[in-house]
This record gives sequence, structure tokens and C-alpha cells, in this order.
Amino acid sequence: MNIGIIGAGKVGIALGHVLQNKGLAVVTVASRREESLLRARNYIGGKCTYTTDITEVARSADVIAVTTQDREIRAVARAIFEKVESLEEKLFFHTSGAHAASELSPLDEKGAILGSLHPLQTFPDVNSGIVALPKTYIFIEGDEKGLPLLDLLASTVGMKAQRIESENKVLYHLSAVFVCNLLSALMHSGEGIMRRIGIGLEPFFPIIETTLRNIEQKGPLMSLTGPVVRGDAETVASHLQAMKGMDLHESVYTILSQVALEMAVERKTLTSAQLEELARILKNSDQ
Repeated sequence: MNIGIIGAGKVGIALGHVLQNKGLAVVTVASRREESLLRARNYIGGKCTYTTDITEVARSADVIAVTTQDREIRAVARAIFEKVESLEEKLFFHTSGAHAASELSPLDEKGAILGSLHPLQTFPDVNSGIVALPKTYIFIEGDEKGLPLLDLLASTVGMKAQRIESENKVLYHLSAVFVCNLLSALMHSGEGIMRRIGIGLEPFFPIIETTLRNIEQKGPLMSLTGPVVRGDAETVASHLQAMKGMDLHESVYTILSQVALEMAVERKTLTSAQLEELARILKNSDQ
């Protein structure tokens, strides 16, 4: 199996490095930028061909990973479709979480097998990606003929492959944004409030780690603690009062507290009076 990679960003380089280290042949890597190719060479090695011509990848490899930014996937597919005569039995997959394999159309019109393989992981840099990939869940979908090969790629690296229906990709990616990207935004919000009193985020790392461990062991519902789930309307009101003038923080706090209130209802931790009082406070804050 000869593997090609189009897109020498963090995901493409990390994936190429891990695949090569597991004994799979990464034969060609393409990127528009020479500096990206130089960085890829440092991680993937010298046995591979590095080029700015994406059609060279399509011609030389049996399995082609399109690891570009989401907005570039269709343009890559179109360029290959226009310049390469036959793609018979070649597997093309992209690594987008939001898009289905159909983003690579019309390559299937020339015989290509289409798929998508999304690592449910964050890639702040290449080195972090290399360390994290073997412990990562991979979500795959696409042409039935290509799924066993995507399964094989994942298992070779040590990743856990899970299949997903194409029509569910957007909801899947939305969930990932909530638990990863927006978690970082939430931490930033908390850090911003703490810096008002001269304290950074570091003292919160132990409680963050404990919360994540509790979620892993018991799930989010049973891991919820704090004023809302225990019916402490007075504390919630004092928080909202302290955030006057911090409109964005107040909005985030109010909306997430409303989610927490729904969780408290599901857990049956509140009396009717506590529920009504908390709902009233949060509703007034939202107006």
C-alpha cells in the first residue's frame, strides 16, 4: 500500500509521521508551500517525494489522504479530476470532521473510492498530534468498499475506529466543537474573570483534571456539582451581580446555568421552590 498526503499542515504531517513509523509507505506529500514541505520532510523522512504538484500524489499513491483545510477539499478534488485521467481503485479520504466523503466528488466518476477519516483529537502542534494519534478515536464513513482499508489504517496506528453515517457528520462535529473548542473558550472566560483579581489559571488545573476524570468515570450528568444542582439561588444571584458590566461572561454563565438547571431536573436534586427560584433568576438575567 502506497500512501500519499495532500496538505502538509499539522494533521497531515502528524499522520504521515505515525503511518511511516508503523511501517506503512508514505511515498508522496504535496503542499503549495515549500516551507511546509521542508517541515514535513523533517518529520516523515527522506524516502518520500515532496512536491507542490497535487496530481503527482494522485498518480503515485494507492491511498490518498487530503488533509487540507475544509474549504480547500473541493478545490483539490476538482483539480485532480481535471488533470488525472484515471483514478480506478484509488482510495481518497479527507480528514474533515464536518464534511462527508462526498466532499471529494467528482473523483468517484473516474473510479476513485471515497471516504473520510476524522481523528477526534485536537492538534495544537505536530508533536502533540504525533503523541496523541495512537490513543485517539477515529470516525470513518464513505464508500463501503473503502471502509475496511480505513479500519486497517486506524488499527495499524493503534487508533480506535468507529463508523458514522454520512448524514450525521455535522452533528458529530458540532459535539466535538462543544467539548473541545468551546471548552477552551470557556476556560478563557474563567481565566479572564480571575485575572481581574490578579490570579491566573494555574490553580484551577487540579479541579479541571478532577472534573474531567469524573466525567470519564461517571458521565457529565452525575459529575455536575455547584450552586445550580444544589439549589443555591443566593450564590447564583451573587455571581450574576458580580458580572454586571461583563456582558459576554454573564451571557455564557446564564446559558450554561440553564443547561445545568435542566441537568438538575433530570437528577431530581431540587425542590419545586428551588427550581422556580433559579429559573426566575436566570430568566431575569437573560432579558
